Amino acid sequence: MTTLWYSAEAGRGHVNPPGHPEQVARLDAVEAALARMDGLERREAPVAAEGDITLCHPTRYLDRVRNAVPTEGRVELDADTTLSPGSFDAAMRAAGGMVAAIDAVLDGAARNAFVGCRPPGHHAEVETAMGFCLFGNVAIGAMHALERRGLSRVAIVDFDVHHGNGTQDLLWDEARVLFVSSHQMPLYPGTGAMTERGAHRQVMNLPLPPGSDGVLMREIYETRVLPALRQNAPELLLISAGFDAHAADPLAQLEWQTEDYTWLTEQLCDVADAVCGGRVVSTLEGGYDLAALEASVAAHVAVLRDRSR
Repeated sequence: MTTLWYSAEAGRGHVNPPGHPEQVARLDAVEAALARMDGLERREAPVAAEGDITLCHPTRYLDRVRNAVPTEGRVELDADTTLSPGSFDAAMRAAGGMVAAIDAVLDGAARNAFVGCRPPGHHAEVETAMGFCLFGNVAIGAMHALERRGLSRVAIVDFDVHHGNGTQDLLWDEARVLFVSSHQMPLYPGTGAMTERGAHRQVMNLPLPPGSDGVLMREIYETRVLPALRQNAPELLLISAGFDAHAADPLAQLEWQTEDYTWLTEQLCDVADAVCGGRVVSTLEGGYDLAALEASVAAHVAVLRDRSR
């Protein structure tokens, strides 16, 4: 089998202000990491259907984002989150790529997949765009798997350095999704305390102190996350793959190294191999040092590729 890589040229049409960390060049880093990697099948991320978005967001929010897109220039939704003329298409393809990747993996076209699109999604709440994010891509994917593909249990692991507050908000009442987020605390967006457990105690937040490295991460995952995943035995594992816990990243203060992403991906794939036939779909979240992003994406996807052989 193969590993699918979903990309979208439309992501280049989402243009943030000069100096913004969530920049078009992030796609160049992903391209550099994956374009020459063998064992990948590249596919164009399709535009999500409106019904995909409304699995998690109300129609009025979808319409509000679409209607706010300018014909030229930029519109600020908040201090961090901007719309340019190509932003809506880019965001719809980031969500659509997630849905398509899940379908392909569940249909047996591939063992696993990586959705390397932008903008990211894990900060987008039910009716609030924030933290560079417009739509909750990974949450939309989870609900698609449950509501349309008949799965009964899905797990999401979010290892971005920032808490996935949007994913948590969108899935707070969803008992069928185990949501695990490891993240630096204190840090934007200020959520993600261990006491935030979800309506059905299906949320696991694991705050990490500034300055901590891969040693602590590995301990937390070995003692808390991996056992919880095995006990939950999801039928599909989704990953919010943010690479901004890397020591080189400018927006946070964790000290992970590229090899930590290799180790972490291997561990998550081991669980997926044991409980759900290796079915993993990963989607790009953060990562703002371009060299570290390139190296970390390459490390992450290389593991997925190796597991698909």
